[in-house]
Amino acid sequence: MVEKQAKIYVAGHHGMVGAAIWRSLEKKGYKRLIGSSSSELDLRNQQAVRDFFNAERPEVVIDAAARVGGILANNSYPYQFLMDNMLIQNNLIDSSLHAGVGKFIFLGSSCIYPKFAPQPLKEEYLLTSSLEPTNEWYALAKISGVKACEAIRKQFDKDFISLMPTNLYGPFDNFDLQTSHVLPAMIRKFHEAKLNGHADVVLWGSGTPMREFLHVDDMADAVIFAMEHTFEDNLYNVGSGVDLTIKELAELIQRTTGHQGKIVWDSSKPDGTPRKLMDVSKMAEKGWRYAISLDKGIKETYDWFLANVDRVKEVKI
Repeated sequence: MVEKQAKIYVAGHHGMVGAAIWRSLEKKGYKRLIGSSSSELDLRNQQAVRDFFNAERPEVVIDAAARVGGILANNSYPYQFLMDNMLIQNNLIDSSLHAGVGKFIFLGSSCIYPKFAPQPLKEEYLLTSSLEPTNEWYALAKISGVKACEAIRKQFDKDFISLMPTNLYGPFDNFDLQTSHVLPAMIRKFHEAKLNGHADVVLWGSGTPMREFLHVDDMADAVIFAMEHTFEDNLYNVGSGVDLTIKELAELIQRTTGHQGKIVWDSSKPDGTPRKLMDVSKMAEKGWRYAISLDKGIKETYDWFLANVDRVKEVKI
């Protein structure tokens, strides 16, 4: 059990996921939270990270730091998505080991699983077949992080675990149309089309792929649940266990935003993985389940977007 006075370092606490974890930790009464912005600490710099750990001596580390993006960003910047993510996570994992961190939680992505793996995705499907080409660089980096934590558990008997979230969304998401994921990109597209006289909205692909989504506050709750409990295995999926087609998602967001124009599907653009549904039975067996429905979550996210439309996060690479 992690004490309320434990020193907890949330890497990436200014990002959507890290910020949600920080807020949830505060709500649950954890007092000694540590965070550092990218301008204060470059997590790609091994010596800087080592020095930070030696100075701060955290007892728990939650790795929510990563370079992230959608299909376009992954295809356009493969080297950065591979190398930056490996540098960030390797420095955090290795520094945590050498600093004697008691609990380390590594956050990955459902894209670590093979493109045509059986559905729903079970943890044991990792490394059984080839990856989805449009995001293999990011996936390979995350797989190496999972394996590093597994190796530490095996060799040093340390409580290092990996949580693989499904597609996350919510407040403080990235709404930049060049680098964002599908759900926030759709929110922005439908909103701007509504303002433009309910113009048509052009979306990538056929609309037939199926995806699962989880509100970032639910993800934060899962992270803290994992922090407060002892997990026997090294890898756990985190999701809702419920999916829908991209077309259904588009229609839901269209209704939420009030857009009344047409949806046009550009089938010349890639669809990505046909289906990506997580098997979340291992987390359910531990006693955790999601709480925020997709309808409610999208409504809350759109409300946040409207309140922050002049300063929505735009990632530059």
